[in-house]
Amino acid sequence: MLSKADNYLLTRTGTDTDMGKYFRRHWIPALLSEELPENDCPPVRVKLLSEELIAFRDSDGNIGLIDEYCPHRRVSLFYGRNEQCGLRCVYHGWQFDTNGNCVDMPSEPKDSIFKDRIKIKSYPCEEIAGVIWTYMGPPEHKPALPEQEWMLVPDSHRFVSKKIQECNYFQALEGGIDSSHVSILHSGSVGGLGVSKKSNSPHLLAKDTSPKFEVVDTEYGMLIGARRNADDEHYYWRITQFLMPWYTMIPPFAGAPRGGHAWVPIDDENCMTWSWSWTTDRPLEQEEIEQMKAGEGIHAELIPGTFRPVANKDNGYLLDRELQKSGKSFIGIKGVGMEDQAIQESAGSITDRSLEKLGTSDTAIIKARRRLLNAVKQLNENEIVEALDPKQHHIRSASVLLPKGLPFQEGAKEQMKLTTQEVEIV
Repeated sequence: MLSKADNYLLTRTGTDTDMGKYFRRHWIPALLSEELPENDCPPVRVKLLSEELIAFRDSDGNIGLIDEYCPHRRVSLFYGRNEQCGLRCVYHGWQFDTNGNCVDMPSEPKDSIFKDRIKIKSYPCEEIAGVIWTYMGPPEHKPALPEQEWMLVPDSHRFVSKKIQECNYFQALEGGIDSSHVSILHSGSVGGLGVSKKSNSPHLLAKDTSPKFEVVDTEYGMLIGARRNADDEHYYWRITQFLMPWYTMIPPFAGAPRGGHAWVPIDDENCMTWSWSWTTDRPLEQEEIEQMKAGEGIHAELIPGTFRPVANKDNGYLLDRELQKSGKSFIGIKGVGMEDQAIQESAGSITDRSLEKLGTSDTAIIKARRRLLNAVKQLNENEIVEALDPKQHHIRSASVLLPKGLPFQEGAKEQMKLTTQEVEIV
């Protein structure tokens, strides 16, 4: 269980909160590049860490992320005109560049210098791997951008999506580091991940539904090993990587694209779930991409023009009791990602963790909570955030058979290295 005070600290991420200050010391995935497809395209609303913002791509292709509200009369710049290297408020014509500077003020006399004293909140942005990233913290503490494997492969080898999840970010993150539920919640549906006939993982997951956990603290986060009995001589290890502050790498299946997530707070009660699938040795097949768009595996089918899943809490996630009875899906909901989302949202927008009863399978969750709380404590005590060096992202998750008695971090060492070569996975 977690105390009410610690639960409050962990789940509140606004500008004046401890966790919010910690998260703002990291680069944040804010938008898909396709949301701003061309210069001077329509602006887009963005809400991050409870801040209401507007993103736009100016006439020169530069990306701005600024306060949604014009400082003149506090009207929304979402209705603004994106033109001549700035976003112009349609109320009185005040125009702002990507750095938040007011560059034109037609409602004031031509000789007025008032505009030179006006600047609104703005955050720097970088575009890489089909994602627009932003940094919302003190400029002097801006770290280097992440360099995870999915960001380094060619565009043709990668599929990135995002969806709105109607619960606190940590409820979703906890699911990402909980390998024990895979044998139960996802039983019958892991094939939706694109698991090929080469993979023996579904059989091994079903064989042992109560894995033993070993969690190793690392400089970048945690190495989470879930051990299942495979035969008299081997254990089946599913090894999840947790990278601070909100990234996970999913243990792979043979023949299927690799996968990972980031859970970014929209506000305290909603988060944006980012999902990426990638391959290292080949382009993704069009059929694979269409399956991902249709909600197979870790991705979700979205309501057109939005990032809300077609299956959502308003329609009961399209729960199919006949599908549930058939055994093809333990819960009766399409897609591994939507199975997770339904269960995580069912706990409410912010669950009361002081009421929970945790067992041995919750070791990783307990340690992740403590890791984040300690990071906040360190920031409060000495203003230090151990932002990751890009090379610390050069790691992989793993799914391996290892001889009994061999420590998993030693036996899977080569499989967890970032290489351009395909490695053997179960």
